[in-house]
Amino acid sequence: MPLHRYAPRLWPALRLREGICARLPQHYLAALQDDAPPTPVHWRPLGVRYRRNPRTGERERVQDVPVPVYLPPAAHEGLWGGEGWIRGFRYARNDKLSTRLPKTWKPQLFERQFYSEILDATLTITVTMRTLDLIDEAYGFDFYILKTPKADMCSKLGMDLKRTMLLRLARRDPKLHPDDPARREAIYNKYQEFVIPEEEAEWVGLSLEEAIEKQRLLEKKDPVPLFKVYAEELVNQLKERALQKQ
Repeated sequence: MPLHRYAPRLWPALRLREGICARLPQHYLAALQDDAPPTPVHWRPLGVRYRRNPRTGERERVQDVPVPVYLPPAAHEGLWGGEGWIRGFRYARNDKLSTRLPKTWKPQLFERQFYSEILDATLTITVTMRTLDLIDEAYGFDFYILKTPKADMCSKLGMDLKRTMLLRLARRDPKLHPDDPARREAIYNKYQEFVIPEEEAEWVGLSLEEAIEKQRLLEKKDPVPLFKVYAEELVNQLKERALQKQ
């Protein structure tokens, strides 16, 4: 007899079907359940199920097994471009007959300054060389933040920046270059393809805990004192009596 009614792997999905989680916006729930695989960074997929052995010529089966990547808390405070810590083993004294020793491979980090046109601010962020290459491929910092999906961003800072940029684009905030309307409109038109409704932009990049707290505050209603309720009922009754006398 099973110990649980539902398998533990189903608990996260079942949690979204009841309580306050069920009242979260549908677009947020859809984004939360999106399990698209991230772009391979630390391994190269073969893309085939079978290949011929170059030595024997025999047909053998191959598998694309991703390398497990650990993202430390520092990865969410910078932009690592999908890189992380790789845990494995190495041979002592570089001898395969010796004892295996645990080893962790870490990416090389740099602090760089980036200018955001949408935010009109210069940000100092910890990045990797891969992040710099991705920013060059996207033709700018803002394009990189807006184009990169959550699975490849792997950074809370990156998703917070994306939410802030999307909100400014959706609102067409006049605080951006208030003394130069032409430049402001040029920037908003440049990133027009990324504009989404403000109601959706507010939820982009929020963790489940943050989304629950946001929904709780939206549903929160301040209690109305009873004397106000009774006073309003009394006023309505007096109005009705005055109309009946007429």
